[in-house]
Amino acid sequence: MTLVRSIQTTRLSAAERRRQIVTVAAELFSSRGFSGTTMKEIAEGAGISQAIIFRHFPSKEALYSAILDYKVQQAAARIQAHLQEAASRRDDRAFFGLLARELLELYGRDPSLIRLLLFSALEEHELAGMYYRVMSRQVREHVRNYIRQRIEDGVFRRINPPAAARAFIGMVVHHAQVSVLYKADDVRQSNRQMADCFVEIFLNGMLAGDRK
Repeated sequence: MTLVRSIQTTRLSAAERRRQIVTVAAELFSSRGFSGTTMKEIAEGAGISQAIIFRHFPSKEALYSAILDYKVQQAAARIQAHLQEAASRRDDRAFFGLLARELLELYGRDPSLIRLLLFSALEEHELAGMYYRVMSRQVREHVRNYIRQRIEDGVFRRINPPAAARAFIGMVVHHAQVSVLYKADDVRQSNRQMADCFVEIFLNGMLAGDRK
């Protein structure tokens, strides 16, 4: 049985066709991995011929890499823009709250993203490294710099900025993974409530003693 329902699209623009192919391919890759998915299956899922796919993507690797731009880079750029605004105001709760909510909403909107990235890591495919580099450049480094600045401001305790950034992002991503992969419902709170909770835990550990 085909994993992806056939999509009848006969008059799509080039951009729309690429997006359709990427969407179908991402769902299959996230269910079967790169090695377990064939171009024939992707074509069948999209309701088109393999020739049409190769017209837009010269190889399966090129199609796999295009998923990064479609699913990650645009989201990363949006998150960075929101963080820059909060950082300019030195608003710690807004900065980390925005980051947590954006990440939770990203994974919530697109559950296949987590599975896709885990498959990539397990198969040691370059997409995993590409994802990490994009997020590091556009999000993680921004968080590290903000923490470093707030330490210099005397607001945060003197702690390793990369480790602190990883700790906060780790809380958020772990919750998203548990929710998506295991459908865990032991914590029945909205994304906003969970984001506020993570921010409270993090800042209580980060704020200098006289600012708590």
